Amino acid sequence: MASQSTALQHHFENAEQQKDASTIGMWVFLVTEIMFFGGLFLAYMVYRQAYPAAFASASNKTDLWLGAANTTVLICSSLTMALAVHYASIGKKNLIVLFLVLTLLLGGTFLGVKSVEYHDKWVHHEIPGANFECEGCADAQHASLFFACYFGMTGLHATHMIIGIFIILYLIVKARKGDYGPEWHTPVEMFGLYWHFVDIVWIFLFPLLYLIDRSGGLKG
Repeated sequence: MASQSTALQHHFENAEQQKDASTIGMWVFLVTEIMFFGGLFLAYMVYRQAYPAAFASASNKTDLWLGAANTTVLICSSLTMALAVHYASIGKKNLIVLFLVLTLLLGGTFLGVKSVEYHDKWVHHEIPGANFECEGCADAQHASLFFACYFGMTGLHATHMIIGIFIILYLIVKARKGDYGPEWHTPVEMFGLYWHFVDIVWIFLFPLLYLIDRSGGLKG
């Protein structure tokens, strides 16, 4: 297990100062991410206000069952990530690895379900572009704006998930070596903040993209 002395970088006076710097750095990063996603949310709200009928009918083309399933998956992954952080703080190596692996599997499940949704959109020509179609949409021309927002927002979110999965793989390797414990587990804790942020973003995306005036019943 990494001791406090080996984990401490030379430009910090002590472990507490190093952790504080890491925490501040992570929160600054998350604030920039909020502003990044915020621009997309703002664009979505402006277009939704301008073309409410088009956005409502296009939203009914999303698969509510798959969206709800992915919401459940991410909520569960937040729990497993929180448990990984907890067990890292008390030095339970095997449990750290276990809950990081579970978080990894849940993240992979989310991406798998999302790929099924993307494939469905491809098959039905619901990807904005020259071949875009939206059968039954109230305003097919402006419905493409909904799908532009859908792919932009969920695609960016999925990119964060993919990055997170690679980081989890790294953390698993380090955890198996016994590098995290009560003296030093900052990487696991900081990544936990990142993962929870990604999950929270989805909690906002789900109702905005899947639940707008859902009058057509549950697709699937």
